[in-house]
Amino acid sequence: MNDFLHQLPAFVGNHVALSALFVILLVALLAIQARIMFSKIKELSPAALTGLINRGNPLLIDLSALADFEKMHVPGARHVAMSQFDPEKKDLAAAKSLPVVLMDKDGRGNAAKAAQRLLKAGFEQVFTLGGGVLGWHAAQLPVAKGNK
Repeated sequence: MNDFLHQLPAFVGNHVALSALFVILLVALLAIQARIMFSKIKELSPAALTGLINRGNPLLIDLSALADFEKMHVPGARHVAMSQFDPEKKDLAAAKSLPVVLMDKDGRGNAAKAAQRLLKAGFEQVFTLGGGVLGWHAAQLPVAKGNK
């Protein structure tokens, strides 16, 4: 270890661009991790969502396109089109104290945007499903088909 520390300044001096790139990537990684740790919206893995479903009665909202929802969705999830998603609706506003899990097809779409809207509306427990419904299916968990 001592030899490494003695050679480090020479390495950095000889490889300035490489060292700068390393520092930039390290800072970016730390910033992303800090953002995830301090976010009020928690991302659930399919296994964590299964545990949440088994422990309580979370409200599952699928924001996928209707055609995608009909092909495959998490059992018990309700379909809501993003254009119809309104945290102030009576149905949804009544669930402010319940855990609410938002999901979309692949975990990269509307779920995070909708989660922000729920937090602004005063919801206490807001989650997203990491990887979306495709991640749920890839974990070989059961899926439902059709409108219900």
